[in-house]
Amino acid sequence: MKENFYIQLFEGKRVRIVWDAEKEKYYFAVADIVQVLTDTVNPRDYIKKMLRRDPELKSKWGTICPPVEMIAPDGKRRKTQAAELEGIFRIIQSIPSKKAEPVKKWLAEVGAQRVDQMIDPELTFQMAVEDYRRQGYSDRWINERMRSIEMRKELTDEWHRSGIHEPKDFAILTNVLTKAWSGMTTGEYKRHKGLTKQNLRDNMTNVELALNTLAEVATTEIARERQTKGMKESRQAAKAGGQIAKNTRDDLERQLGHSVISSARASDYIKPIEHLDDDALPFSED
Repeated sequence: MKENFYIQLFEGKRVRIVWDAEKEKYYFAVADIVQVLTDTVNPRDYIKKMLRRDPELKSKWGTICPPVEMIAPDGKRRKTQAAELEGIFRIIQSIPSKKAEPVKKWLAEVGAQRVDQMIDPELTFQMAVEDYRRQGYSDRWINERMRSIEMRKELTDEWHRSGIHEPKDFAILTNVLTKAWSGMTTGEYKRHKGLTKQNLRDNMTNVELALNTLAEVATTEIARERQTKGMKESRQAAKAGGQIAKNTRDDLERQLGHSVISSARASDYIKPIEHLDDDALPFSED
């Protein structure tokens, strides 16, 4: 699944959504929809009771609600029971709620177009800040991370203009850029930090993140100035942009007397502000 993770709000409550680009379908977190409809503090128990009173839904539950990887409340990726629109509408039929019709309308609007075209960018930005802050990141790091997201978007837009559209080509160019300034591809960098599925940028220090952002900004400007076309020219621009960040890194390391490339990951230097017990986690099949 080539997925994109989103969070939408319904009456102030968060609903996690995954866009499956290969199937061109949206998957909604069932626990979140149940919570929106019922205001229950324990969606897991409500779902169990709902299935007991609706045997027909229970018999089809595994088909309607496959486990889909989503972002859990603690910021980690977990398999969560999710359903596409048709399945969610079936679940709503089994829940007596005054919110049923407003939720159906809202879901139809969400499903009518790509989620990333209709989500309020400012709201998404604010929610990301809140999530990072809750996980224990410093305001300084969060500000840098938000800038990096904006700069990354500008870079990918420039690559699109250059005729780059395939995910594998984006990955190749990102590796060229990252290796130019850090000496490692993104995969090597993740292994250096002991990461598997975690996001590399979310585990960079302030300095690493700043250098990576500089490499991406420089690459964007070079590609724009050269009006690059195709992979060959885009690769050259990525290498040049990464080299600019490498030069900055070399200057800084001469001043500091040590490398700024760290093996530390976020869990080594941040402490979550709050901890959720198991009952607060989304209903899922482990």
